[in-house]
Amino acid sequence: MYSQLGGTFPAPLFLFLAGVSFALVTDKLLQKQLSANQIAKTTIRRGAEIFALGLLFRVQEFAISLGWAPWSDLGRVDILNTIGVSMMLMGVMCWAVLKARVDRTFLSDLPEQAHPTPTRVSAPHVQQNMVITAILVTAAIAFLTPLLWTTWRLHFLPWQLETYINGVHNLGTPQAWLFPIFPWTAFAFAGLAFGFILSSNPVKNAGTRTFAFILAAGIALIYLSKFLDSRKLQLYSVYDYWHTSPNFFLVRLGMLLLLIVFAYAWCRWGLGQRAFSPLIQLGNT
Repeated sequence: MYSQLGGTFPAPLFLFLAGVSFALVTDKLLQKQLSANQIAKTTIRRGAEIFALGLLFRVQEFAISLGWAPWSDLGRVDILNTIGVSMMLMGVMCWAVLKARVDRTFLSDLPEQAHPTPTRVSAPHVQQNMVITAILVTAAIAFLTPLLWTTWRLHFLPWQLETYINGVHNLGTPQAWLFPIFPWTAFAFAGLAFGFILSSNPVKNAGTRTFAFILAAGIALIYLSKFLDSRKLQLYSVYDYWHTSPNFFLVRLGMLLLLIVFAYAWCRWGLGQRAFSPLIQLGNT
């Protein structure tokens, strides 16, 4: 059990941190009063660049192994591909939330303005909308994963596209060693929600108390996962806890929150204050 949890932990960590950093960057762009289109252009382009780098790595590996590597390796979905796709999807989500907010503000102000031109976002509840939407997308990805891997498989798609949905590659069935959108992108959207929560003023003002709540939330998610997994009644006709179950997603998300609390404590009260800390060094680099 513990080897399976630990062995699958780095990828969720990378994706979660990608979501957190995406939220922090988007928040900075919002503070600069950029329009929704400008923010989307910046963030989606960055995701596309990372996705392109992932494809280039595939080409490099294929060239190095030329002669014995199958051509299908070029279509393998690896973690860098998924990070790039996740960032583009998060950019689309943020753009949709910002545009919806602008449109609502525009309609409410319409009778009072002769020539309204709502191009910039200054609504006070944008972060709240981002958090709620990101959580909903996270839940949707987690709940749809078992279906898209089994009974709802998109057989009509060529495997080069379907593999980004469920990691089927060219092997006929979804492969657990690949990194498709379902379920992996859910970690990025969870990080996106977490990042917007951290950047909100109430959380900033709460200080250390914030991490007490994060600790409690992490423990609660782990025990919720164990509780749901122990139930005899399951929602899915095919239940695979270690690969597609939303319960497994919950336990890994809980572990991520505990790791964040540990990192904070290490830098705030632990050896990070007395000796070299890789986390502090990373933040200063």
